Amino acid sequence: MKELQKYDIQISSLENKSYEFDFESGDAFFEALEQDLIQRGSFKTHLVLTKSSSMIQLNFHINGTVELICDRSLDPFDEPLAIQEQLFLKYADHAEELTDEIELILWETQQINIARYLFDFIVLSLPMKKLHPRFRAEEADEDEEQEGKVVYRSESSTENEDEASEPPVDPRWEALRKLNNN
Repeated sequence: MKELQKYDIQISSLENKSYEFDFESGDAFFEALEQDLIQRGSFKTHLVLTKSSSMIQLNFHINGTVELICDRSLDPFDEPLAIQEQLFLKYADHAEELTDEIELILWETQQINIARYLFDFIVLSLPMKKLHPRFRAEEADEDEEQEGKVVYRSESSTENEDEASEPPVDPRWEALRKLNNN
């Protein structure tokens, strides 16, 4: 838990202006969070905090790598991180997360801890399919091959493509048009 204390920022003592913070994180960061998604990694965070009377704007710039396990081969590999995110903390009478980018905090909040935000941004930037770089070229080739395939076609033949582009008229509507034209 001491590892996460270095991500505390005392906001009560800050004046209404911009501040810059730099953080370096390693394996201890991921171990302290008690999670199973990421075990190893190292990254640097540059945070620009802009405080005003009604809110705090946080601009995160995260660069580094995390170690992932390949879904196909179970080999570990390093996934590069290059993340830029923005978060707004607005002062209110109750604490609530409104959206992914806007969160309400209490007026009497003395400090914020950005460790949770860093971890969330990192996890959300990871690919859903974790493939070792040596398999990514194969996967891209397979995706390109499948892009133009017809999986299902309802017409039995492709004759008269001009007629196929215009839908056939229901005979009941045709009968009504004849009555209308008279």
